[in-house]
Amino acid sequence: MTDDINNLGLPIGFAVPEWNAVPRPPRTAMTGRYCRVEPLDPDRHAVDLHAANLEDTEDRIWTYLGYGPFRELADYREWIEQNCLGDDPLFHAIIGAASGRAVGVASYLRIDPEPGVIEVGHINYAPPLQRTPAATEAMYLMMKRVFDDLGYRRYEWKCDNLNERSKKAAVRYGLTFEGIFRQATVYKGRNRDTAWFSIIDSEWPRVKAAFEAWLAPENFDGDGVQRESLANLMAQPR
Repeated sequence: MTDDINNLGLPIGFAVPEWNAVPRPPRTAMTGRYCRVEPLDPDRHAVDLHAANLEDTEDRIWTYLGYGPFRELADYREWIEQNCLGDDPLFHAIIGAASGRAVGVASYLRIDPEPGVIEVGHINYAPPLQRTPAATEAMYLMMKRVFDDLGYRRYEWKCDNLNERSKKAAVRYGLTFEGIFRQATVYKGRNRDTAWFSIIDSEWPRVKAAFEAWLAPENFDGDGVQRESLANLMAQPR
């Protein structure tokens, strides 16, 4: 899209005359081939999530989150009950299709239906989920709901600028780096410069096609090793 020119000869944003506010995300499951993403429920998910998180014996997964680690199940469940049951952020558990266990968490947040903007965050992948097709599929399912089902215009990803794994993941998932907000917040007694990434609706068809090509069964050999990387598929013109 190109900008327009108003009657004063000044550039203005392109018109979106048919735009209307979009719905908020529903509290329903998103099901794929490798995982299911469903609203977080302490009764159904806390035990499995806590056990999976404890497999990270160094507590690396908590480094760039504003909370945790939780060594005791009771403390983790209390945190879920106090922070994760509202509508924004809207927390989800990621359930491995093969194991049936909850092995990760992600949420929608900063949900703004009027301009159609939403963020994904609070992403916490326990070791059993890391570097698996389910880890990638979970992000695909959350994006697909936002763009295909709900009609949002913009999907955001933000992280500590020192969190290299999160920044690499954002690029791998097809998001575009937008810049750094310096000294954006303070957490765990330290500064955070926040890196911003996004996908907009016009980019989604290309990103979606790359996700679906990567997730297809024929992209994996008999040992479950990918034949073509998601990064290569994202780079292909479509």
